[in-house]
Amino acid sequence: MKFARRLLLFIFGLMVVVAGGFAFWLYNSVHTAVSHDHAADYITIDNGLASNRILDILESKQVIQAPLATKIYLRVFHRDERMEAGDYRFPSPITPLEVLELLKDGKKRTQTVTIPEGWTRFDIAERVASQFPAEPPVTDEEVLAMMDDVSLIRDIDPEAGNLEGYLYPTTYEFALETPPKAVINKMVEQFRSVWRPEWDELARKIGRTKREIVVIASLIEKESKVDSERALVSSVIYNRLEQGIPLGIDATNVYIAKMLGRWDKILHKSDLEIDHPYNTRKIQGLPPGPIGSPGKSAFEAALQPAQTDYIYYVLNVEANDGSHHFYATASEFLKGKAAYQKWLAGQR
Repeated sequence: MKFARRLLLFIFGLMVVVAGGFAFWLYNSVHTAVSHDHAADYITIDNGLASNRILDILESKQVIQAPLATKIYLRVFHRDERMEAGDYRFPSPITPLEVLELLKDGKKRTQTVTIPEGWTRFDIAERVASQFPAEPPVTDEEVLAMMDDVSLIRDIDPEAGNLEGYLYPTTYEFALETPPKAVINKMVEQFRSVWRPEWDELARKIGRTKREIVVIASLIEKESKVDSERALVSSVIYNRLEQGIPLGIDATNVYIAKMLGRWDKILHKSDLEIDHPYNTRKIQGLPPGPIGSPGKSAFEAALQPAQTDYIYYVLNVEANDGSHHFYATASEFLKGKAAYQKWLAGQR
């Protein structure tokens, strides 16, 4: 009797040790991160695959290096959990538990596209056509034609002839198969999400329509890349508009060249002298439409210009940071311009 009791105790103890060892092995296996060589690759999990088959695929890629423990863990603790089809990237190192967590999401392969602030619809069309190939393929010109669909902004700009100014500049992530038209739609949606309701009231207070604010912001975006001085650039634009002085913003002449299909990265004398509604060297007031995609700080500067008497500015070559010197009188401006031209001659 005594022997039998000892034997039972021994067996029970052995079972506890074995169970403890098994639990330790299982826990350690699914929590240990392992390295693999496929972190930069997409691994496709097709629809309808059983969980064991999915784990076999990941084992073959060495993403999972404890397949038995992972299968046991999944069966015991997550028997009802679904693994979604998709295109996955698995970081390295990674634990089996992290792999299982990723497999819940159904990731699709994505494409990142960055639209810099100030880009025109011509620039954007070229990037979208190259980064989002469609079937059948589309050209830059076809993407550009898609940007003539002003129904997307009819409620916010009834005068618009295209989507210039309303294609918000930021970094986007899209599924690889996203058609170019959907990319364009998303950029307009992003404009709507960035535009704050209180900006409508600010525009009304300074006597400007939303369209005019978008035009002014596009000019500011082109003229200054330094956020801290954009309200000053805005003040120059407003002061010139108030005094009936042509804005003289050469970026509008660049835009003309792009519209005419002859922009070659050089602003020619003929571009500055052309008779055109966008030539702000000749017209008084704002050009007919935006000349690029403004970012948030440009909108804020257009809505809240600094209170100054400046009507000129010249690039600050001493700072070499894209900032400007600002002037209220022609004599001050001419001195600053002469210094800039002297510096420019020295660069040749």
